[in-house]
Amino acid sequence: MSRSAHPAGPRHADVLPEGHYSAPAADLNALDEKVWSRTVTRDADGALTVGGITVARLAEEFGTPAYFLDESDFRARCRAWADAFGPDADVFYAGKAFLSRAVVRWLTEEGLNLDVCSGGELTTALDAGMPAERIAFHGNNKTVAEIERAVAAGVGRIVLDSFQEIVRVAHIAQRHGVRQRVQIRVTVGVEAHTHEFIATAHEDQKFGIALADGQAAEAVRRALSLDGLDLIGVHSHIGSQIFDMAGFEVSARRVVQLLAEIRDEHGVELPEIDLGGGLGIAYTSDDDPREPHEIAKALSDIVTRECEAAKLRTPRISVEPGRAIVGPTAFTLYEVGTIKPLEGLRTYVSVDGGMSDNIRTALYDAEYSVALVSRTSDAEPMLVRVVGKHCESGDIVVKDAFLPADLAPGDLIAVPATGAYCRSMASNYNHALRPPVVAVRDGEARVIVRRETEEDLLRLDVG
Repeated sequence: MSRSAHPAGPRHADVLPEGHYSAPAADLNALDEKVWSRTVTRDADGALTVGGITVARLAEEFGTPAYFLDESDFRARCRAWADAFGPDADVFYAGKAFLSRAVVRWLTEEGLNLDVCSGGELTTALDAGMPAERIAFHGNNKTVAEIERAVAAGVGRIVLDSFQEIVRVAHIAQRHGVRQRVQIRVTVGVEAHTHEFIATAHEDQKFGIALADGQAAEAVRRALSLDGLDLIGVHSHIGSQIFDMAGFEVSARRVVQLLAEIRDEHGVELPEIDLGGGLGIAYTSDDDPREPHEIAKALSDIVTRECEAAKLRTPRISVEPGRAIVGPTAFTLYEVGTIKPLEGLRTYVSVDGGMSDNIRTALYDAEYSVALVSRTSDAEPMLVRVVGKHCESGDIVVKDAFLPADLAPGDLIAVPATGAYCRSMASNYNHALRPPVVAVRDGEARVIVRRETEEDLLRLDVG
């Protein structure tokens, strides 16, 4: 069987290759706890509830589409990561996954640090009260203005991503009369088992300074020679949505080898090593993510073993979970509009959102689960493709899933595990209004990021 090539992508709607989707679950009303946040359940009438509130009430009060974030679950996951790594390591929440002032306050209260990668994320963090010394600033092309703001604020570390940035940060720090704590991001040549667009440690990409050809060693030499910099460690990030620890083992081994070279060449043992984030979550029942304590033990064992072999003191470990904390804590709630059966193919279920609130399916071919949540049903399962309302054939939210055959316009369906990247990457395509983020906890719901309005759109259009 062949597929037609086209610049817009493969034709995937007109063919059904054998085995392209899993068989339907035995019970379409069941909620897999791996995929849904921890306070999600069904009430006596079969409606989904989160934090003790039914989706019908949430839809009536806040509208659809909307992201509903389980605050209790978010906080519990923060504590789980902090407890797993303990006081001798640092956990930095990766703000790019989802950031708001409320989230910053939760992180501060739960004792986590924060990783930002833009001036906007830095502004949000500082405005919400995150202590600057608990902030790490990433980015492959930080502007002078962004670096100025970070140095002036006293951020705890800046992760240097290029030779130019080494000099840039050093000069700005000297102008401010400080020695800025920095790490050097190295690309270690590891091919993470993930999508090409979110694999970040192979050499042919924009992030970091390669270990190959002595480039990372030269970056270390330059950073150690500049008075404005206090080089505290090395940073490595191999990608995102990773389940296999083998890539981290190779990465740690190569980073420790670099630390040994630095000791032998410069007589300095750098005190920190940051292994980044990227640990996967369950988007479907087929995914099997590791728990924080398993990850902590595996990474600690890897680094300790490699350092013992190299006769190095074991450095302080940092990690940067973002998706692994916020991803499972939220779901997106939609209202069903058009239902279009295609004989012999599947049924298209159109909802009132789409790629403007979840671009990941179109961008990464990401897989999601979906459930009927306004009620239960004993109807037979039907193969569906959940699509949005945008003028784009690639506007797909869930590519292949099963929903009850009695699904009807006006029903509420929900897509779990949308806490990470969905709101962060949301757009105004077709002048869509970006949905709100609503935090739910102990029977109360409150907006933490409000829904955009048409007035917001027009306010930016200066005519």
